[in-house]
Amino acid sequence: MNAAPDAAARARRLRLMAFDVDGVLTDGTLFYSDEGVEIKAFNTLDGHGLKMLQHAGIAVAIITGRKARCVELRAQNLGIDHLFQGVADKRAVLDCLLAELGIAREEAGYMGDDIVDLPVMLACGFSATPGDGHPLVARHALLATQRGGGRGAVREACEFILEAQGKLADACAPYLAAPR
Repeated sequence: MNAAPDAAARARRLRLMAFDVDGVLTDGTLFYSDEGVEIKAFNTLDGHGLKMLQHAGIAVAIITGRKARCVELRAQNLGIDHLFQGVADKRAVLDCLLAELGIAREEAGYMGDDIVDLPVMLACGFSATPGDGHPLVARHALLATQRGGGRGAVREACEFILEAQGKLADACAPYLAAPR
């Protein structure tokens, strides 16, 4: 993991963390059925990381440029209420969401992987990218994970945030309390 010196301090303030889909929650590969249905593969490690953030009181959003039914289903499965698909201006959508939730930009983060994500990432107090994100994005992100998109990068970012907020041990505690 490659983190800027102030990454943990900025992560400590987060009340909302938003994520791109293709290249972040997935590896960026697009599958289409013969009927034209878009299919994506999601990582369960990432999904649990998103649930850990939510249980710790951090709102989670998905803001993506593409639109696919499978993303809607995954968001429902994870209890993510803030889903925005087919978005041309991710920063404008984030600004509207922040106003609705009463959250300042400094208390928001975004994880993206490509140059189209830079405007929203740079508008946030915290930003992250998968280890296989575009090099320009990695240069501007506060956190670059070891893992790639769709392969645990989101989980790594979620745990970084929880650790920065002093909540990671509590998030993991229920799994360590099992009888032996």
